[in-house]
Amino acid sequence: MAFLAPVLEHRQDILIKGWRLRVNRHRQRQCKNQPLHFIMIVTMRLRILLPALSLLLAGHLLAQPERPQKKPAKKSKEPVTQVLPLLPDPPPAVVAETARLVFHVSPLSAKGLLTQQVRDALKALERDNRGAQIVKLRAFVAGTGDMRRVQQIVSEMFSEKKQPLPALTTIQVGALPLVGAQVVIESAGMDKKPVNPGGVVFLPPQPVEQLRAAAGSGDILRVTCFMNSLDGLPGGAPAAAFPAPAAANFVQLTRFGGEGPPLCEAVARAGGGAAAAGGATKVVFSGLQLAFRDQPEDIGLALDRLKRAVEPLGGRMDGAAVSVYGLARGPGGGPADRLVVEGLPALAAVVGVEMVAWVD
Repeated sequence: MAFLAPVLEHRQDILIKGWRLRVNRHRQRQCKNQPLHFIMIVTMRLRILLPALSLLLAGHLLAQPERPQKKPAKKSKEPVTQVLPLLPDPPPAVVAETARLVFHVSPLSAKGLLTQQVRDALKALERDNRGAQIVKLRAFVAGTGDMRRVQQIVSEMFSEKKQPLPALTTIQVGALPLVGAQVVIESAGMDKKPVNPGGVVFLPPQPVEQLRAAAGSGDILRVTCFMNSLDGLPGGAPAAAFPAPAAANFVQLTRFGGEGPPLCEAVARAGGGAAAAGGATKVVFSGLQLAFRDQPEDIGLALDRLKRAVEPLGGRMDGAAVSVYGLARGPGGGPADRLVVEGLPALAAVVGVEMVAWVD
């Protein structure tokens, strides 16, 4: 039996190697199938758990209180484009009763530039008129400010307060009595009660002595002196020649002045030598009409426009008090023909005409 021992040992080694080989192959097969096996196990468990989870979630949702539904937000409206309305132009003419006319001159101020001074002057005139309706404004502008701003501010302020616009005249002059002052404004207003029982009279520009004689004993309500130089004001002649109740205004017509005595125009109460034309109880104040050539036909066109403005209100051209402003002397050459001023509201204008016409 001893010779069989080596054979048995060899046989045993072969069996052991074969068994080990089968074990390794089995392990390799298990490793290859392990992901698939894992996925199958997870899938089976999910099939069991998903219905249970669905039931739990549904019960939880049913147990919660019902939330109020929000209303859908309204569509926001597109912003409306705001367009500023155009400011109305002052009327070409306004009618007023002579018995109720009151006259004022704005105080001079050197505060601010032209815009602020115009606003301050209009506020002061509104305060002085004490509720009287302003029917005419005449603004004298000095300096380099844009005269067109006067009309814009007048239209703006009167429109804001729902008040009727007055007729307007704007003239550029050389200087005002206060250094830094750029505007002075005269106003004619119609009071609520009569203050001039006999009416008023409008006296054209003339030397001071002649003006006093023409006014007689009647009170001078407003006086405007057009001067070649402001030296000696205030307090000197001709300022001292017009005591209260006169509202006095003094302007230097051109920047470089000139020669000759001052010419003063005035409004006086009728009586004592001064009488209203034809006993008229109403007048029409016009605005300023411009001519762009210094020719008789062009000035005639400006007068025609004035006629079309005043006649519909009952005004008549005969006996009207006409004021003419120009950048140079007129064809006649005399000072009574026109007042030579520094400038007019339009750049190309050379002559401006306004009037006060009596109503039949």
